[in-house]
Amino acid sequence: MSYALHAALDDCQADKAVRAVVIQGIGKAFCAGQDLQEVTDPEGPLLSSIVRDHYNPIIEKIRNLDKPVIAAVNGVAAGAGANIALACDVVIARESASFIQAFSKIGLIPDSGGTFFLPRLIGFQRASALMMLGDKVSAADAQNMGMIYKAVPDDDFDSVIESIASKLAGMPTKGLAFTKKALNYSMQNSLSSQLALEEQLQTKAGSTYDYNEGVTAFLEKRKPDFKGE
Repeated sequence: MSYALHAALDDCQADKAVRAVVIQGIGKAFCAGQDLQEVTDPEGPLLSSIVRDHYNPIIEKIRNLDKPVIAAVNGVAAGAGANIALACDVVIARESASFIQAFSKIGLIPDSGGTFFLPRLIGFQRASALMMLGDKVSAADAQNMGMIYKAVPDDDFDSVIESIASKLAGMPTKGLAFTKKALNYSMQNSLSSQLALEEQLQTKAGSTYDYNEGVTAFLEKRKPDFKGE
């Protein structure tokens, strides 16, 4: 399944018709994390291989995708599943969904970018506690602590996902890709380096079709027709 997700993300990157991407689980869970029977199988892959070859490429592909990625968390997101969701650009969860850093319960550490993203989203102390205690976090609490963008009523979930995905797909996605790149670098840059990067990316954004269309539409008092170019 991880390799299928790799391929799907690559296809989304290559296909110009794709303007926004939604990652969603089917069934009760968004993603329950690693299959423990697989890692205890003497013939199964090593933990190092699972992290290096299966999970890490997913996180890198999500962050490097030149299009907005929505995590539609339809149920429990546990372990690596929780951290795959947190790597996405926008996280929407059903109110009945939950998030859990389950690693400590079996003596492992959070992987799939968990130790990178979670402290930045909710703060070092709270992230440390959730990772060590393995507490389950409701979607509402996840929203309140800034872990996710929004928790929505279960009955409204599908329509909200469709609405947000459609809105993002209709926006100037070239500019959104530059925004995403700036956010990626902000995790490591100094202020001076980030200001220089903003100048560089703003110059590129200002040369796009969508920028010209957006300004022209504003001046002409009409709705812009963005093409992601």
